[in-house]
Amino acid sequence: MAGAAARSRRDPAGIRLVAVTKTFPATAIREAYALGLREFGENYVQEFETKVPALADLTGTRYHLIGHLQSNKAGKAAELFEVVQTVDSPRLARRLGQSTRVIDVMLEVKLSTEQSKSGAAPEELPELIAAVRGCPALSLTGLMTVPPWQDDPEASRPCFRRLRELAQLHGLTGLSMGMSHDLEVAIEEGATCIRVGSALFGDRGKA
Repeated sequence: MAGAAARSRRDPAGIRLVAVTKTFPATAIREAYALGLREFGENYVQEFETKVPALADLTGTRYHLIGHLQSNKAGKAAELFEVVQTVDSPRLARRLGQSTRVIDVMLEVKLSTEQSKSGAAPEELPELIAAVRGCPALSLTGLMTVPPWQDDPEASRPCFRRLRELAQLHGLTGLSMGMSHDLEVAIEEGATCIRVGSALFGDRGKA
């Protein structure tokens, strides 16, 4: 992180590291917490719900939902997570917006043709931004994307650059992009949040 920030003449303090703990037990979160990490990412509402009782005493943590969220699970997600990075429809925004507390949200943008990827199309962003800003319980912080998996980190650069351009177009500053294998490229392209799992906890296989 520091090396990539230095190459792009950025302050590393402006880049948030979210430790991705999906499929790992609550004990892994506790161990990471003891080492100083405070931001954790999970992919599934139900999986994280089972971990919550074992984490109740950890203060100062922020939990990010970074996996696809179905509208019917929005209420539970609003209870469990401080941040939802994968808002991709006005309907989902309105469901989350019924929360009794303020939640930080990011808009997931689909910048690939892969059927397995979720997210709003770039042309759908104005409507989605308006929907989020129409919900007092939601605080819009930026955009998020997941590029197609490729072994060469450089192959992700055009996707990251496009997300940065979209954020600038819509006056947004937060950029959640980059994972263990391509985080340096993401930082060079302006990432303010990187989502790192295998580099911290070991390889769980490609998902």
